[in-house]
Amino acid sequence: MAGMDIYEDARTVSRSDLAAWLRQLANQLEADGRLFYGAAGAVSVADTVRCELEIERESETEVSVEIEFSWIEPTSTPAANEVEESSSAEQQAEVTPEA
Repeated sequence: MAGMDIYEDARTVSRSDLAAWLRQLANQLEADGRLFYGAAGAVSVADTVRCELEIERESETEVSVEIEFSWIEPTSTPAANEVEESSSAEQQAEVTPEA
C-alpha cells in the first residue's frame, strides 16, 4: 500500500511560534508518545524511530529545513490463548472418530 496522507497543515508563523510548536511536539513525544493533530487526531509514535534532518538551499534567497521521522507499526497477532484454543479444536477434530 502506498503512502497515505493522514494530515497536512501549512502556514506562516513567527520564529518564536515555530519554536513553541516544536517544543509542544517534543513534550508530547516525551510524555506518552502520542502526537496530536487537527481537531481530534492523534498518532502513537514507536519507541524507536528513523530520523532525517535535511537542510536545502532552494534558491539564492530561500532555505528549507525538513525534519522527518518514521517507524514501523507492530502487526497485531492473535493472543496466545486464542492460538492454543484454535490448535486444540483442530487436534480434537482430527482424533474424534466420525459417527
